[in-house]
Amino acid sequence: MPTLNALGIRLANARIHLLDQQALPAEQHWLDATEPEVMIHAIQQLKVRGAPLIGVAAALCLGLYAQDHKGEELQRVAQALRAARPTAVNLMWAIDRLWACAPQTMLSEALLIFEEDIALCQAMGTYGATLIDDGDRILTHCNSGGLATAGIGTALGVIRTAWEQGKRLHVYVDETRPLLQGARLTAWELARLGIPYTLISDNMAAMLMAQGKINKVFLGADRVAANGDFANKIGTYSVAVNAHYHHLPFYPVAPYSTIDPTCATGAQIPIEERPPQEVRGASGSFGNVIWAPEQAPVYNPSFDITPVSLVTALVTDKGIWDQASLKTGLHCI
Repeated sequence: MPTLNALGIRLANARIHLLDQQALPAEQHWLDATEPEVMIHAIQQLKVRGAPLIGVAAALCLGLYAQDHKGEELQRVAQALRAARPTAVNLMWAIDRLWACAPQTMLSEALLIFEEDIALCQAMGTYGATLIDDGDRILTHCNSGGLATAGIGTALGVIRTAWEQGKRLHVYVDETRPLLQGARLTAWELARLGIPYTLISDNMAAMLMAQGKINKVFLGADRVAANGDFANKIGTYSVAVNAHYHHLPFYPVAPYSTIDPTCATGAQIPIEERPPQEVRGASGSFGNVIWAPEQAPVYNPSFDITPVSLVTALVTDKGIWDQASLKTGLHCI
């Protein structure tokens, strides 16, 4: 059994361990998520998150389970893993890819997906870094780094690559409400990498754009429709509208596994709605805080859809797709 190590996931001695992203940044706790029920719970509770990493983690879980289970039981677990979260298409893509294999080869295929994801991240970083100039001031939203992939990340991987090339830059990090992935995770990753950053609340971005403190936007995607519309963490659409108004380049970054050719447009992408308590308050290493009436009605979609018309270019592992290229569709990626 090989050993695999990434920022947010480890495989050793036929056990899968996840860095609990709900405990960061206060605590670095590794959770044993080898058993499918634990993995499903970890995916649903965002202990593991990021479209590519969810796919990698679920694939490894199913691959290990297939070593000792077959038939209806294996099918039940595959279906349960596939349904753990509805929006990030990498999860369905990874499980379907394994299901097309014989049970005895599923683990090998899962290991291949892990290694592929590392290579995809490197390719996106190389392509995307060409869009970053020395001195750029970049806004990002949510977390799209090593905690969201098996490699260096998608959008944050692009920023990291540019930084390692010697380009001076500064990153403005949206806190990303209601679960604060920007504040808890992206800020933690940037600090580890030594990349200069400033944490801001989500409603500050437009003002900073107007002041000239931001000149580019890079962020990830959880599902990209065939026409280039894409779903990403709630708040992305607002960032896109603000960037468009201020005439700033807006770049989503995603691997080919995030592109869903079965969705013609963003209107067909299912949007996950999460529990209301995430908006009524917050929980973390500090405990639980409630700031709203206990029964306050809540609408809590986890993602929104950004139309392709607001996209300057889509960065993928296959290259950069500008507006002219996006109009031809993404079926050939």
